[in-house]
Amino acid sequence: MVSADLGLDLRRLPAPLPIRHGRVDQDAWRAAARSVAAQDGRLVSMWGAERLPPTVGNKAGNEAANVACAAFALPDGLVWLELPADDTGFPDLAPLFPCAARMQRAMADLSGLRAQGSGDQRPWLDHGLWSATRAPLQSGGGAVPANSGALPADYRFVRVEGDGVHEIAVGPVHAGIIEPGHFRFSVVGEKVLRLEEHLGYVHKGIERRFTELAALQAHRLAGRVSGDSTVAYAWAYCMALESAWQGDVPPRALWLRALMLERERIANHLGDLGALGNDAALSFGLAQFSRLREDWQRLSSEAFGHRLMMDVVVPGGVALDLSLPMRDRLRQQCDAIEREVRALRTVYDEHAGLQDRFLGTGRVTPELAARLGLTGLAGRASGQAFDLRCDQPWAPFDRLEVAMATQRNGDVAARVSVRFDEVFESLRLIRALCAGLPPGDIRVDLQAPAEPSIGAGWVEAWRGEVFVALETAADSRITRCHCHDPSWQNWPVLEHAVIGNIVPDFPLINKSFNLSYAGHDL
Repeated sequence: MVSADLGLDLRRLPAPLPIRHGRVDQDAWRAAARSVAAQDGRLVSMWGAERLPPTVGNKAGNEAANVACAAFALPDGLVWLELPADDTGFPDLAPLFPCAARMQRAMADLSGLRAQGSGDQRPWLDHGLWSATRAPLQSGGGAVPANSGALPADYRFVRVEGDGVHEIAVGPVHAGIIEPGHFRFSVVGEKVLRLEEHLGYVHKGIERRFTELAALQAHRLAGRVSGDSTVAYAWAYCMALESAWQGDVPPRALWLRALMLERERIANHLGDLGALGNDAALSFGLAQFSRLREDWQRLSSEAFGHRLMMDVVVPGGVALDLSLPMRDRLRQQCDAIEREVRALRTVYDEHAGLQDRFLGTGRVTPELAARLGLTGLAGRASGQAFDLRCDQPWAPFDRLEVAMATQRNGDVAARVSVRFDEVFESLRLIRALCAGLPPGDIRVDLQAPAEPSIGAGWVEAWRGEVFVALETAADSRITRCHCHDPSWQNWPVLEHAVIGNIVPDFPLINKSFNLSYAGHDL
């Protein structure tokens, strides 16, 4: 089909969402990116891929070809573009989409593909321990052996100089039990002039590991990309595989997936609302929301066999069904939780000390959010009204009329308000999903095609949109699987949100975003 938006000849992928795919040259790559930006479209993800030549007998043909890939969100769906890349690299997208900068640095580290003329060529995920000759995702690539004696290289942080300016280095090892990340503050007194992050400390080689797994088993790895989003990642992977192999998922399975996705959303919001109260010295909030989240996850364990509902979303459907008595229990819990959360929201809204810490802290204006590509929950708190459940509703969300929660003030208070609103909306959705669960099978067998295939999955997780691009070979092997977390867009915005605030407010601002380290450092 021809896209009227970009003027390109694109093929519609057989997916529940409108996802189109096509190969372009450098001129069309630039023109398409400019057209997306002009239409207020968004860059969803960038990644590199290596196309191995077909094998004849026991001998391979020509050398592998590298391609740069980009996925853009437009009002009529997602566009996945591929650009054959050579030694000169590919056109830099960061001038149009600032969030591309770190994705492109990661592409250089992982796939050896570099953006032409990029202003920041520093490694991002490579801490100086990887091979200097072959990138990890290139054939023959890999990391330096652990016994080589190599030490991490120094990272070239940007220095801020002037009277009274000093640096505060935090992490990557933190006082609490959290994932590792380094934060370099440039401050005068306690006022933050600049924050620069350095991540990549939990890189696990997940994208390479995908190529060593059977396509019908790799959903388990996808569900472990970021444990707080296991349902979203597993669904996005399965959606990509079902798209590539053209499998039709039973309606009952889709409704059960949606029910689990909304339970995952509520569990995370309950945990964050408690942690935000605690960071503002209201330990009562932490105690109450922690109790509610524990009750919520215990029932998830009873209903789906795991507190996080891990490994329940599977290719072709779901692994477990819900009995009618369990559906009644889920609905009853929604009623009980809603009563308590509404009472706690009144406490939060009327607590003067809490509001003093929340209001105006860590503000990201709608203009800045749009310019930097802020997405998901944090984006909706800054006037960026994007939610796939509303914008690109797939079954069963196309029948549920999801109400999007938005704010415009862009501060901690706005992000807290969006969380409360989303909890109440997800409770409504769970009741509707339990009441309207259609009869029928919960899983179908997927059949691998006899030729190479591609597919994509795109799911609105609790943090924002999760994207998976999948390629399989003629023998059904995974040749490339790229998983993208919305934290890629939002980590750079956190650096701007903290400017002008005091150092003690950083934990509060950071928690109000609650971005993923593991989902970022694959």
